[in-house]
Order: sequence, then structure tokens, then C-alpha cells
Amino acid sequence: MSETWLGIIAVAVAVMAAIQVGAIVYAARMARRVEALAARFEAGVQPAIARLNAATGDAQKVAAIAAGQVERIDRAIADVTARVDHTVGVVSRRLTSTTRESAALWTGLKVGVLTLREVQRRRRRAARSGGASDEEDPLFIG
Repeated sequence: MSETWLGIIAVAVAVMAAIQVGAIVYAARMARRVEALAARFEAGVQPAIARLNAATGDAQKVAAIAAGQVERIDRAIADVTARVDHTVGVVSRRLTSTTRESAALWTGLKVGVLTLREVQRRRRRAARSGGASDEEDPLFIG
């Protein structure tokens, strides 16, 4: 009976070894399939990652260019604002001085016209009163 048990044990060990070899072969095949699948996935994802990296680099360049443009626009606006302020100041001073000069000119003309009218009025009075001269004018001081 011990030979029978030894035969059964030997057959059981051989079956277990065959099952283990089969499992190892199956695991190796699965590992190759998983590796092939991973390689295909990596090959498919790699261009997308490369494109994302390129897009990120381009976005950084665009952001840097945009920041430079914004700075230039800001400087241009500040320059235009300063020039407009200066121009408004110059125009305002010029208009103010021109207005003052015009007012003084008109006042001078008004005084001149009033003086001429007064002289004419005195001459007419003198002619009516019989030829009295300006030296006889009672309001004359001098």
C-alpha cells in the first residue's frame, strides 16, 4: 500500500507541477499582452503629451508677449495722457492770456471812442456857445 500512496503522491505532484507550469505560461502571456497594451497606450498618449508640452510652451510665450504689449500700451497711454495734459494747460493759458488781451484791447477802444465823443461834444458846445476854446473849459485842470 505504501507504493500505491507513493504513486498517488507522485501523480498529484506531477499534476500540481503541470498546473503551476501552465499558470506560469499563462501569466507570462498575460504579462506580454499587458506590456503590449501599455506600449500601445504609451505610444498613443506620448504625442498628446508632446502636443500639450508644446501648447504649454506656446502659451507661456503668448503670455510673455501679451505682458510686453500691455506694458507698451500702458506706457503709450501714460505718454498720451501727459501730452494731453500739457496741451490742455498750454491752450488754457493761451486762451486766458488772449482773453485778457482782448478785454484790455476792447476796454482801450471803448475809452478811445468815449474820449473822441467827449471831444466832439465839447467842440460842438464850444461852437454853439460862440467859439470858446478848450482852455476855457471849467473842468480843465492844468
